[in-house]
Amino acid sequence: MRRARTAAAAGVLALTMLLAGCGNSADSDTGTESGETITVFAAASLRATFTELGRQFEAEHPDTRVVFNFAGSSDLFTQIDQGAPADVFASADTANMTKAVRAGLTASDPVNFATNTLTIVVPPGNPAGITSFADLARPGTKVVVCAPQVPCGNATQRIEDLTGVRLSPVSEESSVTDVLGKVVTGQADAGLVYVTDAAGAGDKVEAVPFPESARIVNTYPIAVLQKSDDPYVAGEFAAFVIGPEGRQVLSAAGFGAP
Repeated sequence: MRRARTAAAAGVLALTMLLAGCGNSADSDTGTESGETITVFAAASLRATFTELGRQFEAEHPDTRVVFNFAGSSDLFTQIDQGAPADVFASADTANMTKAVRAGLTASDPVNFATNTLTIVVPPGNPAGITSFADLARPGTKVVVCAPQVPCGNATQRIEDLTGVRLSPVSEESSVTDVLGKVVTGQADAGLVYVTDAAGAGDKVEAVPFPESARIVNTYPIAVLQKSDDPYVAGEFAAFVIGPEGRQVLSAAGFGAP
């Protein structure tokens, strides 16, 4: 049943490429029937959507449990490279996935499944009066951004290069959710996060869109990892993310199509 469903999803060439490296299906079926746990390392900005997709996947695969490790993509790559056990890697940029591929850590060709852009978030009422990216550089403005090695930090630097506006952040965080947390708790006048994080925060923050962000787009790839204990089930989860179920959840959260 599962093989039939996955085969249907694999009608897309990208999915076929993804599942091609997923090992012996007979062995995987045996492991799945006795109960399997797959570990997914996913970018912090995917926490809400992947948690929901994990629930849906488990409902359709009652013998499988999905465990997540959410963090900045650069931290996730480092953990995987140092031997942390994981079955699937979903990065918030192609750069960290490329490093994983070059290090021989992936068992399948990465497939892009979503895109995202940055927005400014401020506390409710926007007490600092931030209305543009340039306003973030005003003296005395407490701005929080992601560290340069993190995808959202790299995107911030690219926007700085694009606009010629140089920021002087009061802190550089290791994940986009940490940036959001600083703004939510009132420790910053503004922060740069993904539009999906701003939407997910609801009325805890206000989003201040700025036109330059549309030119700096982060692409999210996913891949099964070489040391996966069950690459077939890991491939099924990746296919689930790329397929219609994943597209629906990701789109509802504000992620763009790849």
